[in-house]
Amino acid sequence: MNSHLMEIISREIIKSLPPKQKEIYEFVVQLEDELAQNASTSEEFMALLVKHSPHRQAAEHFNLSFGQLIMTMHEIEDIINRKLENKLRNVTWVELTDSLRTRKKDRRNKVKYFYFSLNERQS
Repeated sequence: MNSHLMEIISREIIKSLPPKQKEIYEFVVQLEDELAQNASTSEEFMALLVKHSPHRQAAEHFNLSFGQLIMTMHEIEDIINRKLENKLRNVTWVELTDSLRTRKKDRRNKVKYFYFSLNERQS
């Protein structure tokens, strides 16, 4: 599955979370993203995670114990993953490049054509 498509669907799922879950999740992810931007390597990123502990910062910010924050993040991630899997099961993604190029008689064109459909089912 296309990583850009998964990112778009994930963002929509996150937007649909209950306000408190959304706020906690986005807080942690924002802190992690800031650390990632400051790191040159994956090793440096891991060291920054240990040093700055976004989860501990989030726990303090939201007045939760570290354990409560970790459990909450696991619950939120489970919800996101479950909804993402459900949506991806209902995706139709068909490449039409060859058939459209044949019709247009232009084989030099570097553009690719796709048909994309997301059949919504509530879960």
